[in-house]
This record gives sequence, structure tokens and C-alpha cells, in this order.
Amino acid sequence: MSDLKEKRKEKAVKKAGRRSGLFRKHFVITMSIILIAFIFSGAGLMLLVSGVWMNERMEMLTENTVSIQESTRDLLTSNYLESFGRNTVIMICNNLLQLSNATDSDYFIVNEWGRAVYCKDLIRSLGLIDSNGDCLVHGKYKIPEEIMEVLRKGETYTSNGGDLNGQLVNQNFIVAKPIMNGSDFRGAVIGTKPIVEGLFPYVRTIFVLFLFSFLLSFILSFILVYLSTFNMVKPLRQMSRAAKQYANGDFSQRINVSSRSRTEIDELAESFNSMAKDLADLESSRRSFVSNVSHELKTPMTSISGFIDGILDGTIPKEEQGVYLKIVSDEVKRLSRLVTGMLNLSKIEAGKLDIKPVNFDISEMIFRTLLTFEQKIDEKNIEIKGLDVIDKNEIFADKDMINQVVYNLIDNAVKFTPAGGYIEVSSKRDAEKVIIKIRNSGKGIPADELDKVFERFYKQDKSRSFDVKGAGLGLYLCKTIVELHGGHINARSEVGEYTEFIFSLPV
Repeated sequence: MSDLKEKRKEKAVKKAGRRSGLFRKHFVITMSIILIAFIFSGAGLMLLVSGVWMNERMEMLTENTVSIQESTRDLLTSNYLESFGRNTVIMICNNLLQLSNATDSDYFIVNEWGRAVYCKDLIRSLGLIDSNGDCLVHGKYKIPEEIMEVLRKGETYTSNGGDLNGQLVNQNFIVAKPIMNGSDFRGAVIGTKPIVEGLFPYVRTIFVLFLFSFLLSFILSFILVYLSTFNMVKPLRQMSRAAKQYANGDFSQRINVSSRSRTEIDELAESFNSMAKDLADLESSRRSFVSNVSHELKTPMTSISGFIDGILDGTIPKEEQGVYLKIVSDEVKRLSRLVTGMLNLSKIEAGKLDIKPVNFDISEMIFRTLLTFEQKIDEKNIEIKGLDVIDKNEIFADKDMINQVVYNLIDNAVKFTPAGGYIEVSSKRDAEKVIIKIRNSGKGIPADELDKVFERFYKQDKSRSFDVKGAGLGLYLCKTIVELHGGHINARSEVGEYTEFIFSLPV
């Protein structure tokens, strides 16, 4: 017993896993897309922030270098240096020190040969300054010749990443402005700023803020995607459960359809419900058909067998055998009509029923068909109306098929007309079609069932009493045959008064 429970549990787990497969797949894909989008957004943001920061630092470095260039050029091109040599050097170095400290950069001045002569460090140890203004701290710097060539032409040199041929520790922004006295090159102002030391803290701050926002947004997205995916897949899970019930023959399950939204899944759920209803109706019709056919086959076969056995064993006297053989003949004909109807139904559904049209008078067909029911009409004392005024109307159609339509409609009229009632027939013609009407008095058909009488296997009276024999195929075959000929058939009724069937055929 425990093993059986374990197997059932494992089976349920497997089913749950299969049911959650679409949910898991959609959820993982959606969250992966969101994660990738965040990663690309973060990378793009970091690149954008880095670019903006680098542009701003480069602009600031350039502005300060230009400022130093202008002030230094004014001092070097005047007599102030010769008159106040030491003070001039202090003034230049102090300017370099203040700008370097304020912008976390390094500014120094080189001579015509690219050697550093003035820098911020001179002002910090005045004892290192001689009267010639030589820079002993930056004395090791030698500007590369390719840069000096640009400066000697009076042009500005800039670089977003350089180390002066290894003379600087890290990669730096570099701006070099020439100091010109007319057309004479007197030196240059060099401004450098480390890239990594300033960029990394700035980017790290932005990254921390982005990471916090990302985590908050990702958690919120996780919840929203989970709920939306769950709600989206919910109808599909319901359909999966319902499909399993349908496979077991239970068509009662229906899918809840949202009235607020009209998505493709809602439309699929509606179609699924419609399919379930059709399957339920078909299953009901199938069971009714099997029951009806079983009854319709069993009843005449029982009668035939009983009467034949009675004749053979002498139970039925010879003088009465003709009467019972007539009953046997009628029952055989009824079986033949039932089998023919089912065969025609099979051919129609297979698309193999061929139409062989000929010219014939449909009014005469109605008259001859009524004659075949003369005995039953007399037994029920039914009045036949309309034959005295019916017009001759020829049509071009399959005679055997149209005869089956007329026969079925008159057969129904005779069955459902009470004793002492009437049957009225008419045949009218216009330019395009012939219209046939067959009306009988009786209890009629309720309005809510009029549209159903032409459905396959449908029977208004489920009692299968003697007066309502049939398998529910007659009117369905009538409708199919008429429509195969390009015609139309419908029914009208007043409960307690009459029932009328009207069909039209192209002339």
C-alpha cells in the first residue's frame, strides 16, 4: 500500500514538474532578458560616466594650462625676470603649486630643449631655487622629441593617455601649450593628471549607486514577472488539467476567461471552452445515437424474429401469416431506411456522396410519397390539405436524394400529427427557386429547440415511444442534402398548433 502511495506521489510530482515547465521557462527567459538589459545598461552607463568625466577633466586641464601659459609668457617676455629673478621664479612656481593642488594635477614648465625648469616643488623648498630658476625636483623629466616638434611649431599637444615615454608612473591626461615670444619658441607649459587615481573613485561611487538601484529594480521585476507569468500561464494549466479530464470522458471542466483583458490566451481559452462544449454535445449525441440505434435495430429485429419463428413453428395460423408477413416486410423496410440513412451520413461526411441530377416534377413526388403513407393516414384520420391546388414544378436535382428529403419530412408529419389532425403541403415557384412547405398540426416544437432539430442525432422526444421512432438522423440528412443542392431548409412552429418545414431548391 505504501509503495502504491509513493508511486502516485512520484507521478504527481512529475506532472507538477511538467505543468510548471512553461512557467519556469518563460520566467527564466524573461528574468534573463531583464538581467542582460541591466548589465548592458550598467556597462553603457559606466562608459558614459567615464567619458563625461574624462572630457571634463581634459577641459579643466586645458583651461589651467592655457592660464599658466599666458601668465608665464607675460613674465618671460618682459624685463621682470631680469630685474626680479628670484621673485619671478617664486611667483611662477607658486602659481603652479596652487593650480596643481586645487585640481589634483601636476603643472610644470620646460625650456626650449624639453627640460623641466619650473614646478610646484620649488616653492616648497626655496633652498633648491638658484638664480637661474633650474628645477632640481623635475629635472629628470625630458619631454619626448616628437612632442617638442609639435610645440616648436606653436601648436598644442594633447593626449588622453600617456606617460611621457615612461617618465610618469601611470597613464595621464597630458596637455602641452607652447610659450611663444612672437615667432620665437621659449618653452612650454606641461599639464598632467593621473587617469586612474581620479576616475576609479568617481566610477566606483556611480557603480555603487547603480548597483543599489539595480538590486532594488531587479527584486521588484522578479516579483512582477513572477506574478504576471503565473497569471499568464494559469489558463494554460487549467487547459492542461481540463484536457486530461476530457481524455477520460469528462467534458464538464471550463476555463475561466478574464472579462477585463482580451489577450490571445483569453481567445484560446474561449475557443477551448467552445471546443469542450462541442465535444460534450457530440459525446451526448453519440451516446444518444448508440442508444437510439440499438433500440431501433433491436425492436424490429425482435418483431421479425418472433413473427418468423411463429410462422415456422405453427404458432401463427396459416390464414393469419399474410398479416404478420406484412408487418415483417414493414420492419425490414424500416431497417433498410435506417441503414441507408447511416450509410448516406457516412458518405456525406467522407465527401463521397455523388449528386446525379435529372429533371423531375417535385409536386408529383410529394403526391406519390403521401400515397405510401395512405394506410397510416387513414388509421389516424388525418386530413391532407393543398393537393388540390399544388402546382406542377420541375427541378433539376438528384431525384433519389430529394425523395429521401420529402419522405423524411412527410414521415415526421405523419408521426407527430395527432388523430383527427391535418397535414398541409404546397409547392411554389419563383424565378430562381422552388419552395416546398409541409405543415402538420400537433403539439409543435418549443422555440428554443427549433435550431436544434437539424442537428445530428438530436431527438426532441427522448421517450422513444412508438410514435417517435428514429435515430435522430432524418432531419440532419434533409438539411445536408438540401444544402448540397444549393438550397436552404428551416422550421417554424407554434406550440400546441403546428409544425412547418420549409425547404427551397434552385430551379
